[in-house]
Amino acid sequence: MYAQMVRSTGTLKSRAEMTPEEAAFQDRIDRGERIEPQDWMPEGYRRTLIRQIGQHAHSEVVGQLPEGNWITRAPTLERKAILIAKVQDEAGHGLYLYAAAETLGVSRDALIEDLLAGRMKYSSIFNYPTLTWADIGAIGWLVDGAAIMNQVPLQRTSYGPYARAMVRICKEESFHQRQGYAIMMKMARGTPEQREMAQDALNRFWFPALMMFGPSDRDSVHSAQSMAWRIKINSNDELRQKFVDQTVPQAEFLGLTIPDPELRWNEAKGGYDFSEPDWAEFHEVLRGNGPCNADRMAARRKAWDEGAWVREALAAHAAKRAARPVAAE
Repeated sequence: MYAQMVRSTGTLKSRAEMTPEEAAFQDRIDRGERIEPQDWMPEGYRRTLIRQIGQHAHSEVVGQLPEGNWITRAPTLERKAILIAKVQDEAGHGLYLYAAAETLGVSRDALIEDLLAGRMKYSSIFNYPTLTWADIGAIGWLVDGAAIMNQVPLQRTSYGPYARAMVRICKEESFHQRQGYAIMMKMARGTPEQREMAQDALNRFWFPALMMFGPSDRDSVHSAQSMAWRIKINSNDELRQKFVDQTVPQAEFLGLTIPDPELRWNEAKGGYDFSEPDWAEFHEVLRGNGPCNADRMAARRKAWDEGAWVREALAAHAAKRAARPVAAE
């Protein structure tokens, strides 16, 4: 999940503890109705959505960075064009999500300032380096594959603008996943050196991809309220299990090996048993101590600072346009 550690702002209440407004709101959620910006909502619901959508948006934008530095080094012109399109898509996803967050009464500038001040996070996966061209394939296959696993259910999330944004995002993410898998297939069927490169990329990105779904359910104590509000549809472990079950056969088809000695099919549960990620590493990366945290944040600060004149010019232009009808009268 691109918003891995969002804490629900609010306490899970019994029906007896709810105010009449809260009970009516929960009834709408339970009936599967969509909540729209003009509707009454608990403050905790609004604040939780701001955190989740904001961190999702930040992840889409920061997610351009590991791939962007491979645009000039892509092995063919076709691969270069595809990668440019993908990076452009990620920028668009950030735009859709920032716009959805703004319907909750928070400005885009405030969300970005929270990111730069460390008050908001982005997905831990983007703090790992892309060392070879195979890493671009692994990101598409594993990272975007994990994103789709989480984001398809979010098309049914209770907040309308978020759910509608996810429809287009999921369509584009499915293209990204296929693009990554095509790269891995090409390399897995290439020279021994290319095959080794593909296996190395899988080895390095497998467990960080599993971390994308957030901590184990036993440690994710703040998910209950988000699931009651249908901000979150599935638990972290449910999504992680589904991702593993889907991805292992894909790796087998490629002739690559999942880097987990504990991986084995469990007939009783109809899914794979697998090792948990290193959660100590996960929390270290989220705290800002990952391999690329400093580089990623430096790039975002540079972009924010150097784009100040553009924002100022656009604001001045908007103010002039707004003043024209007044002047004409």
